[in-house]
Amino acid sequence: MMAAAHLCNQVLAPQTQLPSLHLFPLRPPKCDFRSLTPLNSTKRRFHIASSSNVGAAPLWENWAPENTSKPPSLSDIIWPSAGAFAAMALLGKIDQILAPKGVSITIAPLGAVCAVLFATPASPGARKYNMFVAQIGCAAIGALAFSILGPGWLARSTALAAAMAFMIFTRSVHPPAASLPLLFIDGAKLHHLNFWYALFPGAAGCIVLCLIQEMVCYLKDNLKF
Repeated sequence: MMAAAHLCNQVLAPQTQLPSLHLFPLRPPKCDFRSLTPLNSTKRRFHIASSSNVGAAPLWENWAPENTSKPPSLSDIIWPSAGAFAAMALLGKIDQILAPKGVSITIAPLGAVCAVLFATPASPGARKYNMFVAQIGCAAIGALAFSILGPGWLARSTALAAAMAFMIFTRSVHPPAASLPLLFIDGAKLHHLNFWYALFPGAAGCIVLCLIQEMVCYLKDNLKF
């Protein structure tokens, strides 16, 4: 309080030093200590960007390759492509074994899984937790939506919305898994699997792809050309 009074006297000093010719002394103005800002206080400053520049750069950058990423080497291209070939070949061999039972493990979403695992192994979608939780959960949601709503647009829309909510809630976003509910609802040959669809073919196929991914990552790191 004493420091604030001293500061007020310093601020008002030039105004109170009046010539002696005045007949009536002027009353100095009142000092409101609450309006004084401490010398060591910090003021928040806000910077407002011009509306003409907001969003201009990202609009064009989205249509160009990343500037920070270096061009891929030949080994960065060959090994993921070879891993995708080996994955589909191995799944095709498993299909031949399972053919007498009328089931197949090769489904289109596993092709997208190959792209995530082999081409972008460091991305969040390639995490094992994301992949298996999303694959099992989204496939189960598709089977549940079909059992309640049957085939049609309502089942597809509801299943996809529920699958998105499930992945976000469980923090297991894995884009290829979003197609599993649609595949089950529209695929008549998968309906006999019922809720076993949660484990086969999606989750079972991902186990095979994970083994091949380990080989691909090892080759990319140790055999460069």
